Amino acid sequence: MKTVRQLLQSKGGAIYSVSPDARVFEALELMAEKEVGALVVLEGGRLAGIISERDYARKVILHGKSSHDIPVREIMTGRVVTVQPDQTVDQCMALMTNKRVRHLPVTEGEKLIGLVSIGDLVKEVIAEQEQTIKQLESYIHS
Repeated sequence: MKTVRQLLQSKGGAIYSVSPDARVFEALELMAEKEVGALVVLEGGRLAGIISERDYARKVILHGKSSHDIPVREIMTGRVVTVQPDQTVDQCMALMTNKRVRHLPVTEGEKLIGLVSIGDLVKEVIAEQEQTIKQLESYIHS
């Protein structure tokens, strides 16, 4: 089973972030441009929170607010569930299921080194299963 560090190495380490003082609309534009569902919120280079499409839908749209007027700080999730690079894909999937989150910032000490999504983890599990199937088919045919 791959670790988060191995997963980050294979997917690339791009981290898209926004300031807590940025307008929600700016965060949405960046998410659309980068084709991601969440951004980490950095304040002074440190992880301050995470903002996702879900935060926008539940905290802006449903309350009839305008994304042009609200700062990210008002709708971000401030208590972020993080993982360490030595944790496994399975551990991350269990954590996401238990905590009902779709994105996990990866930290090493105080440093943010990446972000994994449920999509990243599912892709990895499928790839591992396909590899296992190929190995079993090869064993059966030999």
